[in-house]
Amino acid sequence: MTTAFDPLFAVRVLLRHQVRFLVVGGMAAVVWGSPTVTNDLDICYARDRINLERLAAVLRELNATLRRAPDDLPFQLDARTLQLGDAFTFSTDAGNLDILGKPSGTEGYEDLIKSAGSFDLGEGCVVHVVSLSDLMRMKAATGRPKDLVALEILEALRQEREKE
Repeated sequence: MTTAFDPLFAVRVLLRHQVRFLVVGGMAAVVWGSPTVTNDLDICYARDRINLERLAAVLRELNATLRRAPDDLPFQLDARTLQLGDAFTFSTDAGNLDILGKPSGTEGYEDLIKSAGSFDLGEGCVVHVVSLSDLMRMKAATGRPKDLVALEILEALRQEREKE
């Protein structure tokens, strides 16, 4: 599935279904002021049964398919499947969407929501975004080269905010 990246479309569907989530990853860095370019929307989601059912409904509405998985791989998109896993990468009608139950270096949604900020992304999309310090914690925990570069940018942003 090749679809133009439209994170606001995905966010609107998530909000309409009342999914409890927060934005993490590259899009969170952008919201905090990073010049980083990203081609996916990463979210951390609450893992209670009702939220998993809502999230599964969103993914079905967005025609989500597993990214980089064989076409013949059996995969049932429902709350039970989401409960059995933790992190999934999807191609959707809104572009790439990655969902994380417990991002690296964290205890998941309940851990991150405590210090998350609320941001208006426009078009009536007010979302929770992981705090800058928690985003830095996540990037440090992954240890991937691209995340270590992003960590340097985020540290510079943090220092600028402290000066203000």
